[in-house]
Amino acid sequence: MDTSKFIKSFLIIILITSCSEVSDIDKFNLIVDEQWNKVISDNPVYASSMGDLSRNQEWGDSSLRKIFQDHEYEKEMLIELESINPKSFSEDDLTNYRLFVKQVSESVEMQQYKLYLLPFSHRGGIQLLHDTTSVLPFRSIDHYIDWIERLKKVPDLITNEIAIASQGIQNNVMPPKILMERVKEQIKLQANTTAYKSPFFKHFGEMDSRLFSEDEIKEIQDQALEVISRDIIPAYKNLLKFFEKEYLPNCRISIGISDIPNGKAYYEFTARRFTTTDLTPEEIHQIGLKEVKRIRDEMDDVIESVSWKGTFKGFLNDLRTNPKFYFDNPDDLFKEYLATSKRLDPELVNLFKVLPSIPYGIKPIPEESAPDTTTAYYQRPAADGSRAGYYYVNLYRPEVRPKYEIEVLSVHEAVPGHHLQIALAMELDLPNFRKYGGFTAFVEGWGLYSESLGYDMGLYKDPYSKFGQLTYDMWRAIRLVVDTGMHYMDWSRQDAINYFLDNSAKTQQDIINEVDRYINWPGQALAYKIGQLKILELKNRSKEKLGDLYDVKDFHHEVLKRGAIPLYMLEENIDAWIEDTLNL
Repeated sequence: MDTSKFIKSFLIIILITSCSEVSDIDKFNLIVDEQWNKVISDNPVYASSMGDLSRNQEWGDSSLRKIFQDHEYEKEMLIELESINPKSFSEDDLTNYRLFVKQVSESVEMQQYKLYLLPFSHRGGIQLLHDTTSVLPFRSIDHYIDWIERLKKVPDLITNEIAIASQGIQNNVMPPKILMERVKEQIKLQANTTAYKSPFFKHFGEMDSRLFSEDEIKEIQDQALEVISRDIIPAYKNLLKFFEKEYLPNCRISIGISDIPNGKAYYEFTARRFTTTDLTPEEIHQIGLKEVKRIRDEMDDVIESVSWKGTFKGFLNDLRTNPKFYFDNPDDLFKEYLATSKRLDPELVNLFKVLPSIPYGIKPIPEESAPDTTTAYYQRPAADGSRAGYYYVNLYRPEVRPKYEIEVLSVHEAVPGHHLQIALAMELDLPNFRKYGGFTAFVEGWGLYSESLGYDMGLYKDPYSKFGQLTYDMWRAIRLVVDTGMHYMDWSRQDAINYFLDNSAKTQQDIINEVDRYINWPGQALAYKIGQLKILELKNRSKEKLGDLYDVKDFHHEVLKRGAIPLYMLEENIDAWIEDTLNL
């Protein structure tokens, strides 16, 4: 269903809800339901990942026409939402209303900045489309046939990307050239290859002989090779030609988002949006500097405890270069990630009243994207329970993946970090836009807060592992400084890299990838430390006010039981819980 049909459907809703006998809560619920139906209809791949396979052969419409239609749809929806009077809503309904209005109004506000004219990213996108297989089901021959049918339509997606990028050139909304050089290399992997060696064929080459016969596997693989050869590779060759001849020459040399039209105002907006606060970029920068100093003092204490005789920079250099801190092969690195995760799971009952029923597993980051991405990331479970959550770890160049980071990384990405919080939210009785959405400051703030829980779980006993935890805390504090520095204060890319090198034990490979990530995604990195600081602030407030009535399990339950919410709303809820507990 396209957006024009949804607009007609939405107009019908407006007519229905204009009747006096329709309550405000019914009006609101109709709008929310219609919007969720639109999300599923607009995003067939997302629907497939959620277990809805009704459009398992389709992609979403990524054209400029669709983007503009969606903008009009959201403006109409916001007008209707603002006509609703929520004074009679229950507490839960009022929360849903406030969050939904915030989500729609921010999307409408963002339209003016035209960030949709930046379609390419070295961390995902059209040139890494083969990674889509990680969220799709492949349990039957029909599922593979569906994927082949989807692949036949990839040329249309590439045509849309070229059209959007061309509009970006005309509007001078362009990305930094240094990032697009990475994208060019990724496109080359798709264009300058044979069908058999194509990243798109890899999944077909790994078909499970326990599920399918040899004849079935051969038939599917032959079909895939034909489509890749006939449709996929020529389409990427066309994209590469456009990229090299037209797009790259027009990319900007600068790195900060403030250099696009209206870019400084956009960064102020995105800082508020990602942190769910009214903090200005200058205020966030100062918070970062203060946190860097605090963590540096704690690092110095650890350095003293291991009797290091040299300088701070010398200690960091030893951590980056001493072979004893690294595995020499990816298999041993992966085994250590597995072993660490198994140690975490039994400790959760001491900190949480409710645990998710959905499990998680660990997988290597695909080798095609591993060189250009960060140390690890988390992928949420499928909504229908058909796929567990997954903690993806980067095994590319194990000689730059420190052993002392494994514990802190695991508590952040798996448990009690992202998997515990996200899987629990998926099991709550919430509207879909909340169950499967969220706010970065809460989600990533919780992940970073979870790193501190490693001490309660028996981790960081080795001083170098403790330094690893401090390194990760420092990493997020540095983000506040360098993200605001590059996008708002005219820092260069090298300025950001140098600041990282001077204050963090992270390896240069990780630092470069991190800095490029912040360039690519302005403001997102601000959410982690701001969210963590708020959760720690509320924890300390709860301990102080409740005294003997404080129980960490109760605090964690209160933080998590509503899913991911803005920080200001979390504070409201914790303050109310403190008062209710005191009045029992």
